[in-house]
Amino acid sequence: MATKWLSSAEMMAWRSFIGTTGDLLRAIEHDLEPFGLDRGDYQLLAMLSEAPEQQLRMCDLAEALRLTRGGLTRRMEGVVKKKLVSRVQSSEDGRVAFAQLTPKGFTTLTSAAPEHVQSVRRLMIDLLTPAEVKAIGTAFSKISRNLAEELQS
Repeated sequence: MATKWLSSAEMMAWRSFIGTTGDLLRAIEHDLEPFGLDRGDYQLLAMLSEAPEQQLRMCDLAEALRLTRGGLTRRMEGVVKKKLVSRVQSSEDGRVAFAQLTPKGFTTLTSAAPEHVQSVRRLMIDLLTPAEVKAIGTAFSKISRNLAEELQS
């Protein structure tokens, strides 16, 4: 099978993505530093804040964050140490553990959220037209679905 090389437009899109993604994420993370958070901490806190009773089973949280069990354990160490999240054993099944947002974690998240949203707007969203925002959302939804299918096969 012959290689289908990238066109100049495709190459520009790919190189722009590769060259910009890391810088964008670092800039957004930089704006979270005054709150003592990195991007992973913020994502974890946000997910817990949106969950019923502000808690998720550890295995579900790992899956949502795209982390291995070991990766989640390392991620949890920092937020537990800062008292932003607590580990809670299930009262119904001792084998099940939950990550639960603490009041301090909720306060930290609600303090950081406006700055985070401003960063996302300033560094990305406000630079784009509504059509471009929609196109990016559609494109990454397709990429995400494809990756999920590839990982299942």
